Amino acid sequence: MTSIDTLYEIGTSTWLDDLSRDRITTGNLSEIKASKSIKGVTTNPAIFAKAMSGGNAYDIQLADLKAAGSEVDAAVYAMSVKDVQDACDLFSDVFEATGGKDGRVSIEVDPRYAADEERTVAQAAELAKLVDRPNVMIKIPATDESLPAVTATLAAGISVNVTLIFSVERYRQVIAAFREGVRQAEANGHDVSAIHSVASFFVSRMDTEVDNRLETIGTPEALELRGLAGIANARLAYQLFIDEFSDMNQFPAGTNKQRPLWASTGVKNPDYPATMYVTELAGPDTVNTMPEATLDAMLEQGELRGDTLTGTAAEAQATFDKLEAVGIDLGDVVAVLEREGVEKFVDAWQELLDSMAQNLK
Repeated sequence: MTSIDTLYEIGTSTWLDDLSRDRITTGNLSEIKASKSIKGVTTNPAIFAKAMSGGNAYDIQLADLKAAGSEVDAAVYAMSVKDVQDACDLFSDVFEATGGKDGRVSIEVDPRYAADEERTVAQAAELAKLVDRPNVMIKIPATDESLPAVTATLAAGISVNVTLIFSVERYRQVIAAFREGVRQAEANGHDVSAIHSVASFFVSRMDTEVDNRLETIGTPEALELRGLAGIANARLAYQLFIDEFSDMNQFPAGTNKQRPLWASTGVKNPDYPATMYVTELAGPDTVNTMPEATLDAMLEQGELRGDTLTGTAAEAQATFDKLEAVGIDLGDVVAVLEREGVEKFVDAWQELLDSMAQNLK
């Protein structure tokens, strides 16, 4: 038994927040799956940009795509889809053993479509068809414009990872989109028990933004609150999850709960414990997607204290009240984080497209 196995017994599934052709072809991903008890994989545009920008793992496929005259967008997605397919195959046993709950591999729609519902819906369907694996999960950002796309994609019977969530208020909208999506899926004749969804909260980015503002304020009361916002935010979200999914009779029969997923769980501040976004966010019906450094830190030094989510909402709300009392505008924090989150993925994706365009000439 490792700490990751214990975390799973508490109720938190561990997914790896990384994927590359090298990880697959060298057997690294298979080895991590076996030795570190990971149950799935998440990707994003920045992860694929990093994977494809170095080494020569993609050279053979890239040469074939060049010979075929592939456009750059199609080429990048062809390489991404291949990695996701192989990862899905690797985790198919976990998918089967958990009834589709885990063994999932996520692939994200083009971040440039975050404000375009129609193109997001179309690409989500296209990616699901291209990957053609039952355990793929399509990532769609929780922007105002993309929330209807979440509903439409679920209504088509496609499992969705709703990403870039930074507030409880936004999560409430995500749950509403999920509820309507599975309702429409049932009406469309889909088996809703085969549809799974997670709601991805970005944790460390909240602390980074809030801590910067607290340090600008600079009072002792403000400085004492550093490193508390991200966990408090996630715990408030978890309480909403409990409230909204405690009675599954409000959903079509067979609906699976939309689990909260803790993302951005690698600490950005080296003064903080490397495992804080894991040990403090352990609880039933959750997922924690970790960079490998955080995963290794958990295996080496993570000391779990059982369920650290259930019953923590009052304390979390008190933290938020203190943050507002010292001058933190949490609404503005969330707005900045959502905008920057999309921009960072767009920038990474565009850099990758520019690089691949040169290779395809």
